[in-house]
Amino acid sequence: MPNAAKFVPVLIILLLLGFAATRCVKVIPAGHVGVATFFGKVKEQPYNAGFHVVNPLLGWTVYDARQKTHMETAGVPSQDQLTTEVDVSVQYRVIADMAPTILKDTGTAAQAVEVHLIPKVRSVLREQGKSIERAEDFFREETQQTLQTSLQAELERFLQPKGIEVNDVLIRDIQLPERLIAQIQQKKETEQQAERQKAELIRYETEQQQQVVKDKADKEAAEFRAAREIVLAEAEAQKRRLIADAQAYEIEQINQAISENPAYIQLQSLEALKAISKDPASKVYFLDGDSPAPLPLMNLGETDPIRR
Repeated sequence: MPNAAKFVPVLIILLLLGFAATRCVKVIPAGHVGVATFFGKVKEQPYNAGFHVVNPLLGWTVYDARQKTHMETAGVPSQDQLTTEVDVSVQYRVIADMAPTILKDTGTAAQAVEVHLIPKVRSVLREQGKSIERAEDFFREETQQTLQTSLQAELERFLQPKGIEVNDVLIRDIQLPERLIAQIQQKKETEQQAERQKAELIRYETEQQQQVVKDKADKEAAEFRAAREIVLAEAEAQKRRLIADAQAYEIEQINQAISENPAYIQLQSLEALKAISKDPASKVYFLDGDSPAPLPLMNLGETDPIRR
């Protein structure tokens, strides 16, 4: 037991030396920066990533200096007194060389974001909204681009001295007021109805034009048929007139021939008798007007039975 008691102080000394040794070494992870304090006093020089031999009595605050994204949703009133919900993402990082300033003035990186970045984003958004005439203008590409550019410039100007570097600002989403959404929907339906009526009107006008063309074609066809019938009727009438004229001329010539030559009648009679005599059923009577007892000759043209 007396020998064991001798080793207790040695063990205590070894433990103290080991604890002091671990406190004398500080490893800062990659992408981070360390800020040392000595009894509450912030050391001005930050410690970059790597292995450092330091005073074991120092206190430490480590900042993540890598890029991060903060999402913020803010209500932005426009000139028409309507409030639009705008979702904004801010890409930022802690400025490593200003980490000691952040610790002295604000605290940790999360506290710096809470105290400086978030309120400023909301404030700038509301201020920029005053320049927008109507809530629906938020959907215009030029409005969003102007809003992003102005917001980033204002945040850079304000947050740079606070130790926060703003890399980019993006508008993620826009939610219009429900009343305005209903109005826009109603307007859209009205426009669609107007387009349908316009299309119906165009279709009706097209049908009417086609009907007019058809009626005109039918009218022209009817007029053509009527004109054709008139022409045919006139041609037929002309033909009949020509035939009648020819027949009248023929009769006139016959009458003239008869009046000028009485023998013509006898010639025509003989021709007629000759044609009649060729018919076996015909009975022809020859009469001598000067004879007191005319002698009829029956069945002229038949074969004589005596000669058979």
